[in-house]
Order: sequence, then C-alpha cells, then structure tokens
Amino acid sequence: MQAVLLAVVLAGSAMAAFAADVRTDYDHSVNFSQYNTYSWGKVQATNPFFVSRIQGAVDQQLQAKGWKLMPSGGAVTVVATDNIHSQQEVQTMYDGWPGGWGLGWGWRNWAWSGGWADGFGTSTTTTTDKPVSNLVIDLFEGGSKKLLWRGLAMEDLSSNANSNTKKVDGDIRNMFKSFPPKAGK
Repeated sequence: MQAVLLAVVLAGSAMAAFAADVRTDYDHSVNFSQYNTYSWGKVQATNPFFVSRIQGAVDQQLQAKGWKLMPSGGAVTVVATDNIHSQQEVQTMYDGWPGGWGLGWGWRNWAWSGGWADGFGTSTTTTTDKPVSNLVIDLFEGGSKKLLWRGLAMEDLSSNANSNTKKVDGDIRNMFKSFPPKAGK
C-alpha cells in the first residue's frame, strides 16, 4: 500500500514539474464587479500566428465570465506580450554505481542480495538550450490606464505548433480560473 501511495505522489510531482508556472496579481483596492466590457490594446507575439490565438483564448475566458468585447472604448483595455528566450537545461546521468544491499532477482524467486564494489561509477553531463516563453496579459482601466490585473505564464516550448497552441490555451485558462478577483481579498 505504501509503495502505491509513493508511486502516486512521485507521478504527481513529475507532472507538476512539467506544468507551466502561472501567476496572477491584481490591485486589491479595485472592485472588479464594476467592469463588464473590454477592448484590445496591443498584442505583441514573437510568432505572428499567436496574436489571434492569444486574443481568442482571452476572449473565450472573459466572455465566459460575462464580459463583452467592444471594438474600442471598453471599460478595460487588454494588452498581451510574449518573450521567447533560451534557457539552459543541465542533465547528469549516472551509471556503474557500486553495488549495495537491495531487493533483486535471486535463483527462482525474489531475494535479498548485494555486495560492495570499488569505485564510484561514471557520470555524463549534457547541457541543452530549451526555448521558454513568458506570456504576460495585463488589464488596464480604459480611461486612466491604471494597471488592474496581471497574468504571467512561463512555459517550455516544443517544436510542435499545435502543442504550443494547447499550452497557451491551458495557460490562459489557468490565469483566468479565479477571475475576476473578489473585492478586498
């Protein structure tokens, strides 16, 4: 039973390690219930195809919350920018570790076996550049241009555009999961 629980915890930890890092923050003095319309400001994306994808994903989330898109003059202006950069990833693989005590295969059944060997084994370290994207979505008050809310997603990118589109959609969905913030919280 403990082994099953450990396996579940480790699998969950591994999945969390590959999930995007999504954060939000907002002006805690703002009552978001006074806003229900928005317009788009500038959307700047490294890949021009993602401009409409980002807008579509944000539109879907805001409209699901009852907000209405206005061609201009909305109570809130939405601005989105991304930044793609390379981040170094270092991996070290070990093999040839010396022997030790542990559960292993014995003659006709599982058995305890082990022993000690000389040396520490070998290791191989590789460094790779991995493309990483930061997506920032800001909501500004339409008239005063005061920042009301910010969402930030940091995601490892793949070479597959469909996979990256799904990641952007999921990141934006996670950003707006608890939107609009409750007043005074």
